[in-house]
Parts: sequence; structure tokens; C-alpha cells
Amino acid sequence: MAGSDLELHEPIHRYACRVLYGDTDSGGVVYYANYLRYFEAGRTEYMRELVASYRDLEAQGFILPVVECHVRYKASARYDDLLVVETSLAEVKPLSCRFTYRINREDGKVLILGYTTHAAVDRAGKLVRLPADLIARLQGLAGKRENAG
Repeated sequence: MAGSDLELHEPIHRYACRVLYGDTDSGGVVYYANYLRYFEAGRTEYMRELVASYRDLEAQGFILPVVECHVRYKASARYDDLLVVETSLAEVKPLSCRFTYRINREDGKVLILGYTTHAAVDRAGKLVRLPADLIARLQGLAGKRENAG
């Protein structure tokens, strides 16, 4: 995995959250799979603030399920840590998009790097093309522009 695949690009959305006790394992650290929930929270708020809510996208007849994810664990978060989830849009294609993430502790320590790739599908699970106006809006935010054709 190339390091550039995990770089964030402006605009970067920042979402702060505190680690809940239920997010930790018996060792007192955040259970590894729960970082994907933090990715989801960051991505949801990124979309709500800069594009449209997922509810609005679903009303247009499509959803964006995760079809690929990658997580690079650099350090552990613990109960009650204040985390900052940084999210950016890395890539947009007619049938998919990819977000990158960095999770820092409040003190600035980088804990997690990762990305998720999402396919555009209808309610039946069939791949669908993203609407042209949405592709244009997303490409305006993406760090790596793709041809919409």
C-alpha cells in the first residue's frame, strides 16, 4: 500500500468524538474494528456538511455501501480519549468514490490512517451511475480527479 493512498487532501473535515467505554476491549483500548465506526461518523459528517446527507442521497435512489477498506494502526486509543477524525474525498468515479481518514488523539498523536471505497448501488444492489451533478460536486472536492465519462 503506497503512502500516498492514505494522504488527505483539502478540504479536510474534522469531527471530534470521545471514546466510549463500550468501544474498548478487555485491554482498555479501542477494539480494532470500531475504528471503522469512527470512519463512518467522519464520512457522514463530511457528506452532510459539504455535499448532502446520506438521507438525501438515498432519496435520489442510491446508496454508497463500503466495498473495500484499509486501516493502518499506528497507536491505540483508550477509553475517554478525545479523538479527531479527519476525512477527505480522495477519488470520484462514475460508479464509486473513495474517502481517506486520519484519526488523531486530542494531543495530535496520529493513531489511525485508512480509506474506504464505496460503490453506488440501487436498493436492489445493482451498480448505478452517480448522477452527473453529484459527480461534478464530488469531483470539486476530491484530491484526485477522475474523468466523469
